[in-house]
Amino acid sequence: MTNRKKAYIFAGLTVLCWSTIASAFKIALLYQDGFQLLFGSALVSFLIFLLIVLLRGNIRELFRFSLKEFFYSASMGFLNPFLYYIILFKAYSILPAQVAQPLNMTWPLVLVLISIPLLGQKIRIVSMLALLISFTGVLFISSQGISGGYKPEQLPGMILAVGSSMIWAFFWIFNVKDKRDEIIKLFWNFFFALIFLLISIPVLNISLPSGSNAWLSSLYVGCFEMGFAFIFWLKALKYSETTDKVSNLIYISPFLSLIFIHYIVGEKIFFTTIIGLILIITGIFIQNRNK
Repeated sequence: MTNRKKAYIFAGLTVLCWSTIASAFKIALLYQDGFQLLFGSALVSFLIFLLIVLLRGNIRELFRFSLKEFFYSASMGFLNPFLYYIILFKAYSILPAQVAQPLNMTWPLVLVLISIPLLGQKIRIVSMLALLISFTGVLFISSQGISGGYKPEQLPGMILAVGSSMIWAFFWIFNVKDKRDEIIKLFWNFFFALIFLLISIPVLNISLPSGSNAWLSSLYVGCFEMGFAFIFWLKALKYSETTDKVSNLIYISPFLSLIFIHYIVGEKIFFTTIIGLILIITGIFIQNRNK
């Protein structure tokens, strides 16, 4: 099998995993709150990364880091998965999945905005056009099929969904500065996230997940949102001749996600969701092509 075929197979597996996640979030949150879901899924992901490190035989590499890198991993673990998923799961508990998922996808556009003060980058006219198109898409999705605008009671959820994209954008900027192996970084990110979660349990008087449905849903999220999906994606990038060939396949994911949301979660898909999603993807695509 050629590397090109391998790249598309792994990219396809990634798309399939991420296409089911919005539905998985909504189902998982029926049996537990966001904190419990994060604890269970983060624990599963941590064990997956530990297993990969053991299979690769580079357990010693886990401890080859400076004190600065130690605190860097702790900071990244607080940012993602700890803070990022707490906010994202809260957004999903408030909003329909078809609204929360596209709003969370706006992080590449947020990345452009925060790169201006953080990285000193200048925004181009093409980037401004991309942002305008995607922002129009956000307005369409927020209306949820209502001609008069959004539902006021769901405004906090919308703010949280977009806020989660901001956290992910900050995480992405800081993470690329860390040149260590990706699996090693993820291992420590989830290790420290679990530490923060364990500290939060007595402080916030939060209970752990209970019941088979809660743990099974956490197992799915931990495997296919935080664990295997990322590994599949790294494999796809490794075998691909150019990253843009497989990166563009990711744009299929949110549209497939709507199918799962409709038939599994049972949500009626608003026409404004489809229009808004097309506009958001168009803006992101224009921005990426500009780069």
